[in-house]
Amino acid sequence: MLTFERHKTILELLNNKKNITIQELIKVLNVSEATIRRDLTLLEKKQKLKRVHGGAILINNQKQSVTEDWDISSRNKLFKDEKEIIAKKASTFIENNSTIYLDAGTTTFLLIKYLKNKNVKVVTNGLNFINELEKYNIETYLLGGKIKSKTSCTVGYFAQENLKNFQFDYVFLGANTFNLKGFTTPDPEEALLKKESINLGTNIFFLCDHSKIDQKGFIVFASLSEGTLITDETPSEEYFEETNVEVAEK
Repeated sequence: MLTFERHKTILELLNNKKNITIQELIKVLNVSEATIRRDLTLLEKKQKLKRVHGGAILINNQKQSVTEDWDISSRNKLFKDEKEIIAKKASTFIENNSTIYLDAGTTTFLLIKYLKNKNVKVVTNGLNFINELEKYNIETYLLGGKIKSKTSCTVGYFAQENLKNFQFDYVFLGANTFNLKGFTTPDPEEALLKKESINLGTNIFFLCDHSKIDQKGFIVFASLSEGTLITDETPSEEYFEETNVEVAEK
């Protein structure tokens, strides 16, 4: 297969899947990993896609995510290493015998294994969190409410009313993007739940990988000053003036 044919196939796959891994491309195109990496580099230079750890995402779809959630399987493939070190860093702030709210999300999910042996109690709206929490024998409370299948969580009036019954030592939240105006989500129901959890927590943390820095969003659910940002790359100096910033190192 010629180079231009491979590039066409890669972009067609990205249009259908929103993101793709290097291993998937190797199987489809039957070429070496080095060839795929060169192809992705060339396409990135042409601004056709954005390279991420282990694969690529389509630039247009990255922009669309401002007002539309990606499904959880797509998000799980992106920035795995970065999310892992952010979660590990977040765990260092948690004291034993604490109460915790875990917002549904791919980075907050990775925090669960670090809660083992801390004797904590966890409240979450993450449906896919339950088996993982049970695996580590963590006392868990799942918020009831409307099921949002795309991101495997509960939202809505009943989830929000359920949440009001709790108070937390620590609240760990994800965000789709953030900038100097605050942390954002495309979903108004998720925004309300996130806002409520902030009101109920003593120590608030926002777990966001570097791909979300300085990106526009749809609904601002929190200002920068409402908690501590944990990320994997140092943001501009302006962020340090607005909030506490913790940079997780590999």
